Amino acid sequence: MATNRKLGRKTDIRLAMLKTLTTDLILHGEIKTTEARAKEVKSIADSLIALAVKEKDNFENVKVKVSKAKLDSKGNKVTELAKSKNGKEYLKVVKEVVEEERQKDMPSRLNARRKMMKTINKVKDSNGNNIDLTAKLFNEIAPKYEGRVGGYTRILKTMPRRGDNAETVILQLV
Repeated sequence: MATNRKLGRKTDIRLAMLKTLTTDLILHGEIKTTEARAKEVKSIADSLIALAVKEKDNFENVKVKVSKAKLDSKGNKVTELAKSKNGKEYLKVVKEVVEEERQKDMPSRLNARRKMMKTINKVKDSNGNNIDLTAKLFNEIAPKYEGRVGGYTRILKTMPRRGDNAETVILQLV
C-alpha cells in the first residue's frame, strides 16, 4: 500500500511545508532540502509539470471589449470636469472602449490551472507585484519538457547537514 511520508509533522503543517517547497522549486528552479522532503516534493512537482505539458496549447484567442482609462502622451489618465447632482464639481476619469485579443482557456486547461493554484502559493516579487506561477508553468516550463514523458526533476545528494546529520539534497528541474 502506497502512503506518503509524514515527515514528523502534523497534516496541516506538512501540507503547508510541501506547498511552500513546491512553490520555491517552480519559482527558482532548484531548492536545497532533506532527502525525505525532496522525494515528496518531486512527486508533486512532476505531476504539476506533466499537467502543464498536457494542457499547454489548450486555449483559444478571443476578442474582448475592454473599458480603460484614456491616457495622454505622458501616460497620465485624462480627466474632465463634471458636476454632481447637488451642484458640486469634481474630476472624472475619461474612459474609452478598446477591443483586445486575449487567451481564453478551454475547460480542461481551466481545471488544470485551478489544480495548480491549489497546490502552489501566491508569490510576490521584490516590488510587491504578483508573480503568476501557473502562467510560468504553462508558458516557460511546459514548452521546455514537451517531448519528455516524465522525470522533470532530479535529486542530487550533497553532504550531511551539520548538527543533526540529516541527508541533504538539491532538488532541481532538469
